Amino acid sequence: MAGILAWFWNERFWLPHNVTWADLKNTDESTFPQAEDLYLACPLAFCVFMIRLVFERFIARPCALALKIQANGPQKAQPNAILEKVFTAITKHPDEKRLEGLSKQLDWDVRTIQRWFRQRRNQEKPSTLTRFCESMWRFTFYLYIFTYGVRYLKKTPWLWNTRECWYNYPYQALTVDLHYYYILELSFYLSLLFSQFTDIRRKDFLLMFMHHVATISLITFSYVNNMARVGTLVMCLHDAADVLLEAAKMANYAKCQRLCNVLFIMFGLVFISSRLGIYPVWILNSTLFESWEIVGPYPSWWVFNTLLVLLQALHTFWSYLIVKIACRAISRGKVSKDDRSDIESSSDEDEVPPPAQKNHTNGTNGAHGTNGYLSTHLVEYQSTPSPRYNLLLFFCFSYFWEGVLVNE
Repeated sequence: MAGILAWFWNERFWLPHNVTWADLKNTDESTFPQAEDLYLACPLAFCVFMIRLVFERFIARPCALALKIQANGPQKAQPNAILEKVFTAITKHPDEKRLEGLSKQLDWDVRTIQRWFRQRRNQEKPSTLTRFCESMWRFTFYLYIFTYGVRYLKKTPWLWNTRECWYNYPYQALTVDLHYYYILELSFYLSLLFSQFTDIRRKDFLLMFMHHVATISLITFSYVNNMARVGTLVMCLHDAADVLLEAAKMANYAKCQRLCNVLFIMFGLVFISSRLGIYPVWILNSTLFESWEIVGPYPSWWVFNTLLVLLQALHTFWSYLIVKIACRAISRGKVSKDDRSDIESSSDEDEVPPPAQKNHTNGTNGAHGTNGYLSTHLVEYQSTPSPRYNLLLFFCFSYFWEGVLVNE
């Protein structure tokens, strides 16, 4: 184990030439980031999770009810012991052969059985109220951490001159405010990692799990080798758009469509301007060129910049998808569907009245019963891979700092 740790913490990888870990030990005069500082984030992540539960129960839920957001979930499937046994014990997605067998056994037509399984799957999805509470919690946290980041950074010299990120590197003292900023961000993402197992279950569970792991790794990476100054710039820049995203989701759940559209437009403008403008001109320019000039490259420098460049590629891809959603919204008069919606919609064929059932019918007319408003669930963007994007996203999610993605 000692040999593995010595290999992992090799100074020649993590630190510039002629710098050792002993040089960065805390003294009476200076305090530097230490790997063991990050242990504090684990109990704090649990505290953040508990605060979230209290917030959603006593603050977000009353707000949702005041906005007349009901706790009712999707329309329930008609009780049927045979289909329920297949659903719980065999499969939630029966193939064509099994559907035909069930059709003969129940004397139902295949489309009715398909609709039953779709409704039964949707039955396990959380209600709009639950989604609203989740988004309100994230909105509140992102608003707080973004406000804190702006207030902190405006007092720092490296906000106004990014070369300050590299002067005297890595001998840059750790301040209380910077330590708090990093620990709180790390605690939040750790809590997201834990709560992913209790939150709304999404199709991209594995990808988002990888995203949270990658985010935690990048925050840890930049803290341990004292790239914390540029790390604060990256975190604050990425938090800006998240505030508007969660606000748009809340407006959507409350069926305030005009407000949702306005917030989505604001989100798109902030996202594109910050990710395609400020990020490459301000941050990448500093990490690639200013740091090369002032500090010079070393192994972990190459890794860090590779990740940031890959992140820029993702920014470009996301911006393209957001523009497509915006164009669709203009043509339809409202923000359009997120294809990764948690509630399964009916197929195009189900939009026409189904043929009469033979004997037993369930009397349903759709999978979700939301009067078409499900098609406006644009704003569930955390990541929405379709099959043609899965390989790309699986690769990129291992390296990026931000989890907002729209699907076509």
